[in-house]
Amino acid sequence: MDNINQFISSELQQFEVHFKAATKSKVPLLDRIMQYIVKRKGKQIRPMFVLLCAKLGGEVNDKTYRAASLVELLHTATLVHDDVVDESFERRGFFSLNALWKNKIAVLVGDYLLAKGLLLSIDNDDFYILKILSTAVKQMSESELLQIEKSRNLNLQEEEYYNIIKGKTASLLSSACGAGASSTFENTEDIERLKRFGENVGMAFQIKDDLFDYGSADIGKPTGNDIKEKKLTLPLIHTLNNCTAALKRKIIYIVKNKNTDKKQVAFVIDAVKQAGGIEYAIEKMNIFRDEALALLYHYPQSEARDALEKLVRYTTDRKY
Repeated sequence: MDNINQFISSELQQFEVHFKAATKSKVPLLDRIMQYIVKRKGKQIRPMFVLLCAKLGGEVNDKTYRAASLVELLHTATLVHDDVVDESFERRGFFSLNALWKNKIAVLVGDYLLAKGLLLSIDNDDFYILKILSTAVKQMSESELLQIEKSRNLNLQEEEYYNIIKGKTASLLSSACGAGASSTFENTEDIERLKRFGENVGMAFQIKDDLFDYGSADIGKPTGNDIKEKKLTLPLIHTLNNCTAALKRKIIYIVKNKNTDKKQVAFVIDAVKQAGGIEYAIEKMNIFRDEALALLYHYPQSEARDALEKLVRYTTDRKY
């Protein structure tokens, strides 16, 4: 990550300026909350994809920075709303907005971020970029609802899982790459190719996130958290589809009724590991990673392409 940050350090600094300007308001409370959000931002993976995909096609420009700001505004809005929905009081080691300012203010802040993102594009006639990102937000909402529906009866096939994470995670990364590309590339073929590139990276990214639930590292959420929330992820889906009927019944019973019992959750995690669920998920994650790289290799070797390749490999090799 250090090499990537160094390559686009000046662009990231400029992005920070644009993002802070985009979140500015006339309400003191909002400004305090925005300052809190800016200070605790994560690794900024999505803006980095915007900037690097733009660099593949030419020089980063104001349109690129607006695209990166829009992506980050929408992403932040969804995280704020997610914390309210999940009743989560912590994110990335910090208190969530709803923990500090309660649900009503957190929801309104999420709405404000969405509105600021929309206006940022509309005021600058970035309608194509707005269409790309609006489609992603729609897909994210649909996929979250589909996941909630499927978690009620724990009936989820592998293909349905892929459809959920395609909308839930991959759609935003896909749109980030497409939005960045649209700021420098002239033809839709390159934009669509880089959207597909981003989608494959997003699929690999989410599977990696799901794998963390079966590890022991401190990644900002407890091990077995997905099981406690009755989320069926790829390692567990593979296990349920390849174990004995008796074990399947027991796992489903635990996830449905004993999902807060640490010993029972540990039993499920151990069953997944013994059934080869971890290795299977890693194999699928690497397939998506390699498909993304194949699309990236369409472009001639350059510093931008090398940085994008490193960023792709970081998504699957990261420790948290």
